[in-house]
Amino acid sequence: MSKKPSDAAVRWLNVDEERAWRAFRRMMIAVQSGTARDLTMVGLSDPDYEVLSTLSERPGRTSTLREQALKMGWSRSRLSRHATRMEARGLIQRAPDPADGRGCYLVLTEQGLDTLENAAPAHVESVRRHFVDRLTLEDLAALERIARKLEGTAET
Repeated sequence: MSKKPSDAAVRWLNVDEERAWRAFRRMMIAVQSGTARDLTMVGLSDPDYEVLSTLSERPGRTSTLREQALKMGWSRSRLSRHATRMEARGLIQRAPDPADGRGCYLVLTEQGLDTLENAAPAHVESVRRHFVDRLTLEDLAALERIARKLEGTAET
């Protein structure tokens, strides 16, 4: 990117920083698109799997719409529209949230749990193929350290 004289206050990326940023972006796109493509083979989208797996790990297989939206980095309205589609497929159901008149609980149905249990082996294989098995233990440890440094930096 060319620098304009009026941009003197901007901390432009140097060559190494830009190369690292672009490599990070390519890595994220490659892993996410690969695992998302594989999930479609079992009839789920990446967001479907995220909702189902999160609910399966929660007490009572329940989460508020607000909590789930925050976890996914989505707006409540975006997740609400997605939840409507998942509910129509019988994967989740909604229940009123007495603490938030505008919110609701997302509840994993038995069909949703069965769907998740059937999809999980293929998803784990996909994660291995596109991510884990391509890296050494040292690589994985370094990525974990980096991820901890970057967690919570996104605006919500």
